[in-house]
Amino acid sequence: MSKKYLLAIAFSAILSLVGCATTDSGSDTALVEDPTNGDGSISEVEDGAIIVGDDYASANDGLNLTPEQRAKLEALKQDATIYFGYDSEAIPNSYVSLLQAHAEFLRDNPKVTVIVEGHTDERGTPEYNIALGERRARSVARYLMNLGVSVNQLSIVSYGEEKPVLPGHDENAYSKNRRAVILY
Repeated sequence: MSKKYLLAIAFSAILSLVGCATTDSGSDTALVEDPTNGDGSISEVEDGAIIVGDDYASANDGLNLTPEQRAKLEALKQDATIYFGYDSEAIPNSYVSLLQAHAEFLRDNPKVTVIVEGHTDERGTPEYNIALGERRARSVARYLMNLGVSVNQLSIVSYGEEKPVLPGHDENAYSKNRRAVILY
C-alpha cells in the first residue's frame, strides 16, 4: 500500500473524529446526528477500507431466524441502497421509510449485523473519494443508530470510486455510483 494512500486513510480518520454530525437545513435531506458521543471511532483499517464497529463481516447465516424473519430479511436485502447527491453525505428524505424498515428489523433482531458500504462516482481524487464514501456510510449508520439500532450491529467500509455499479462517464452512471449499501 502506498504512503499516499495510507496518508489519505489517516487524514480521513482524523476528519471523522473532528466532525461527527451531519446536518443540512435543506428540506430534501434528513437530519443526522451522532448519538454515540464519539464512541463510533475507527476500530481498524483493512486494505484501505475504513471499518467501524466490533464485528466486520459477521455471518448472519447461522442465526436462528423464523421463516417470517428470513422472508423480511430477504425483502430488506432487495431494497438496501441509498443514493446521494453530488459531493454530499446528506440522506435524502425519500429514504427515511427504507431506513426505518431496516432499523425496525435490526432492533427486533439484535444478533443480526450489517455492513454499510460507502461509494462515490469517479470524480475527485481517490483519497477524497475514500473519505466521502466513509462519510456516506457513517451517515447511514448514524441514522440507523438514531432509530435505536445498536452500534454493535453496524460496521462501515468505504470503497470510494473502486466499485462502480454502473460504469460510465455521464450523470446517469455518476448518480448510480453515489450510494451507500446496507449488506446483511
